[in-house]
Amino acid sequence: MTKPGEFYPRNRDIHPVSLSPGYKSSVTRSPRLALVSLQSTISEQTGPVFGADDIDAGDNDLLTNYAAPGQSPIGERIILHGHVLDENARPVPNTLVEIWQANAGGRYRHKKDTYLAPIDPNFGGCGRTLTDDNGYFFFRTVKPGAYPWRNHANNWRPAHIHVSIFGSGFAQRLITQCYFEGDPLIPLCPIVQTIPDQNAIEQLVARLDLNATIPLDSVAYKFDIILRGRRSTLFENRPEGN
Repeated sequence: MTKPGEFYPRNRDIHPVSLSPGYKSSVTRSPRLALVSLQSTISEQTGPVFGADDIDAGDNDLLTNYAAPGQSPIGERIILHGHVLDENARPVPNTLVEIWQANAGGRYRHKKDTYLAPIDPNFGGCGRTLTDDNGYFFFRTVKPGAYPWRNHANNWRPAHIHVSIFGSGFAQRLITQCYFEGDPLIPLCPIVQTIPDQNAIEQLVARLDLNATIPLDSVAYKFDIILRGRRSTLFENRPEGN
């Protein structure tokens, strides 16, 4: 039987090194000196917290939360769902999960995104929800498109959704990316290639889930998020481990 509080050390060999020349921007962003550990304050560790009052009905539905009345975004309608779990597969309830993404053409609603794909007037590209008592979360959206980026002459980012998970306080935040099963751009992406462990890459891929697909409406993908332990999801803002 698993003991309360039992913790599995995280395998840090799965994390990418800070300097990966194939990922061009890591050359200027990677640290040159040893990192300094800063002690968190009590206020940073404990607040503010998030509750149901912070979430509006429909915040998790990107098909409607930005669209004009009677309109909907262009693109493949999908469901992204899963559970937030700890290292012993126990649910993590009442956790704020936020997502943001490009539209079906591969363009973000951001003033600095100048990709040729058009802006979709009915798609804002972001949503949020709280996990329920079973750690479950659910979003409706469109499948994002791939897009070019100026890493090298012909680099394309695979279709992906950015995912943020908050803990019990505002400073407790983990960020990752969710890719989609079967995307041929995944193994070609210089960012993905910085991850040395294939199993860690596989944990970033949402799997087709026909059991949750809505016929004649939306294809479903399942993406579970494991917060701690050697089976944890790879988080891009915590490469040192959780």
